[in-house]
Amino acid sequence: MPAGCNAVMRGAQPVLLDHLVKGYDQLKRRLSRRLGSEELAGDALQDTWLRLQRLEDQAPVLNPQAFLLRMAVNIAVDQQRSHSRAVPVSEAEALLEVVDPAPGPEAIAQSRSEAQALARVVERLPRRRREILMMVRWEGLPQKEVAQKLGVSLRTVEHELRRAHDFCAAHMTGMRDE
Repeated sequence: MPAGCNAVMRGAQPVLLDHLVKGYDQLKRRLSRRLGSEELAGDALQDTWLRLQRLEDQAPVLNPQAFLLRMAVNIAVDQQRSHSRAVPVSEAEALLEVVDPAPGPEAIAQSRSEAQALARVVERLPRRRREILMMVRWEGLPQKEVAQKLGVSLRTVEHELRRAHDFCAAHMTGMRDE
């Protein structure tokens, strides 16, 4: 009776375990050549043994040797994938020591508060001065373009911008001192 037929009569698990034990050296050599590592082959065969121990209701296997080789290769590939995703302990520790440059909750709250205060100060500027400040500082438009859009001279834009800065600086400093 051919060896493959044994699996049909006895069940797959005992036949596969028997083939793994009896053909271990040959399987390891073939697997080592295929994977390029004797250590990886040994680990894969060990995991193959463990998986076979948990095997339940396996359909009959016609070629146990090929089945075991394929199973061990798949296990080795899975192991390599998981190892390539793992971060070495030294790198993980180094990452934990990196200072987060992002501001903390207190700094964020302070910044929001200052932004709201600045918005209130800007609202108190005369309309044209406020428009010039917004166009130059928030929209990033060149002063010459702002002058053209508003129909004023470049010198007027420069003067209004300077006065807006002075007003904001004076009122923001006063708020911080309170």
